[in-house]
Amino acid sequence: MTTALLEGTTRSSLWSGPVIDADVHAAVPSLEALQRYQERVWVQWAEERGWAGPVGLNIAYPPNAPTTARPEWRLGAAPPASDPAALQQHILDPWQVEKAVLNCYYAVDSLRHPDWATALARSVNDWMAGEWLDRDPRLVGSIVVPARDPRAAAEEIDRLGPDPRFRQVVLPVRSEQLYGQRAWWPLYEAVTRHDLVLGLHWGGTPDGAPSTSGFPSWYVEEYAAETQVYAAQMISMIAEGVVRRFPSLRVSMLDCGFTWIPTWGWRMNKEWKGLRREIPWVDRPPMDLVREHFRFTTAPIDAGPPEHMAKIVEWLGTDDLLMFGTDYPHRHDDDIAGFLSGLDDGMRANVMSETARRWYRL
Repeated sequence: MTTALLEGTTRSSLWSGPVIDADVHAAVPSLEALQRYQERVWVQWAEERGWAGPVGLNIAYPPNAPTTARPEWRLGAAPPASDPAALQQHILDPWQVEKAVLNCYYAVDSLRHPDWATALARSVNDWMAGEWLDRDPRLVGSIVVPARDPRAAAEEIDRLGPDPRFRQVVLPVRSEQLYGQRAWWPLYEAVTRHDLVLGLHWGGTPDGAPSTSGFPSWYVEEYAAETQVYAAQMISMIAEGVVRRFPSLRVSMLDCGFTWIPTWGWRMNKEWKGLRREIPWVDRPPMDLVREHFRFTTAPIDAGPPEHMAKIVEWLGTDDLLMFGTDYPHRHDDDIAGFLSGLDDGMRANVMSETARRWYRL
C-alpha cells in the first residue's frame, strides 16, 4: 500500500485531503504481554500446560511468509505490528492519518475452552486499550470476542460498547456456522445496541476445511480461496434475513478486496429473481442490501490498469462503498496511485476518508 511513497511519490501529491485508515493491525507480542490483564487462574492455566498462545495465528499469518509483512515493516525478533511507535512511524505520521481503525486478530477462536477463550478475549481488549488506544488518540479499536460463543461475545460487547474508543466488533471470516444463522443473533443485538460496526476479518480456525470440497495442499490455495468465504458469509447474512432483522447493522469486509463484488452481485440478484419465494423477507435485490449494509476496505486492490478499475467502480453502483485501508503490516503491493487516478474527486474523498468517517461515526 505504501508503494507510491517508497517510489518517491509524496503523500501530498498522491492525495492532499484527509486520510482515515480503516484497517491497521495490532499484534500481541507474546502471551506474557496479556498476563497483567488476566486473572491469576488463567495465567496459571497457561503456565501449567506450557501454553504459549493460540495456534491459529500462525495458520492465518505464517510468520515468515512474504504476505504477512512488508520487509520494511518487520520488527526483528518481535512480531510485525506489535509496537505502537512503529505504527506511528510507518503509517500514521507519513500518511498524516486523522483516524485509524485498529484490528487485532489473535485467533481466540482456536481456543476451545469457553471460559478461557472469554478471559483471553477480554485481556486482549484491555491490552489494546492500555497499550495502543491510550497512547495515540488517532486510533479507534475493534472489540475482540470469543467467536465460538455468541452470548459470551455479546457480554464482552456490552462491557466495552459504552467506551467511545471502540467503534467496531471484529470476527474472523471463517467460522463453524455461517454468520447469518440465528445462533449469532445475540451478538448482532449487542452490536446494534451500541451502534458499533461489525468487521469480518481474515482468519478463523473452524473444524471444517477452508474450501467447499476439502483441505488444500498448499498455503497459496488457501490464501487465494479466502474470498470465497467472505462471499459465503455475505450471502448468508442477506439470505437468512440478518440485515432485515437488524436494519441498523453495518458490516465492514476487511482484507478481501472488492473487485469481485460486481460479478457476485449480478449472480446473486439473478438467482434471487428466480428463487425469491424461498426467502420472502429479502424484498429487495441483494446487491441493494449490500450497498446499504456493507462496506469494503481497498486492500488488496486486485485489479489491473486504472481504466479497468474505473469500470469496476462504475459497476459497484455507488461512490460510497469503499474505504481506504493499508492493512498494515501485510504486503499487497497495491497501486493506490493508479487506483485513485481512475476516480473522480468526490469518490477519491469518499474512499480516502469520508465513507469511513460516516460509517464509523468518527
